[in-house]
Amino acid sequence: MSSAPTFDVTDRERIACHECDALQQLPVLLPGQTARCGVCHAKLLRIPPGGLDRPLALFSAALILLLLANSFPFMLLDIQGRQAFTTIFGASQALYEADMGGLAVAVFITSILAPTLLITSSLYVLLSIRFNLYLPGTRLALSWISHLQPWGMLDVFMLGVLVAFVKLGNMASMHMGVSLFAYIGLIGVSAAASSSFEPGYLWRRLDRHRWKSDAR
Repeated sequence: MSSAPTFDVTDRERIACHECDALQQLPVLLPGQTARCGVCHAKLLRIPPGGLDRPLALFSAALILLLLANSFPFMLLDIQGRQAFTTIFGASQALYEADMGGLAVAVFITSILAPTLLITSSLYVLLSIRFNLYLPGTRLALSWISHLQPWGMLDVFMLGVLVAFVKLGNMASMHMGVSLFAYIGLIGVSAAASSSFEPGYLWRRLDRHRWKSDAR
């Protein structure tokens, strides 16, 4: 019976802890295992369960849900026989037309722009490394992902929607659209994708590729 596959982390490699700067050897890691500093116990490196296939599948699903969430009506309002529907972008546009430009920009960035850039950048990096393509700009995209993560506030936007449901419940009939269900799914899938995304492991793969290229 064949043993469980290991990745490109050998016991001859050394790494400096980012917390205490202690230099130590990395053990051979299996998927799902984590190497910790022997001095301060900070995480040195973690091999994601399933390698890169799991985050790749999750971010692909997140991209599909993101497209659905921005392509269909978010909700339908029925106020005394008058019906109106809106999309996520339409909500941002309505805020801008109501002289709330700052809030409109914040909604657009946190619910559309940042999640789109985060998901597409993560997919670009994962595809590049998973299939050994090492596409141009992979290192730049990986460095920007950590800056984009705080701006992807999908749950905050959803909380605002729930507040609107409560406040408008007595004045209008509200019907959930396809986009709302897709958006709810996007929140869960994005959280799972982010938890399986290991930047330290990806940086190490990139560094090893560069080292091998320079050695040729």
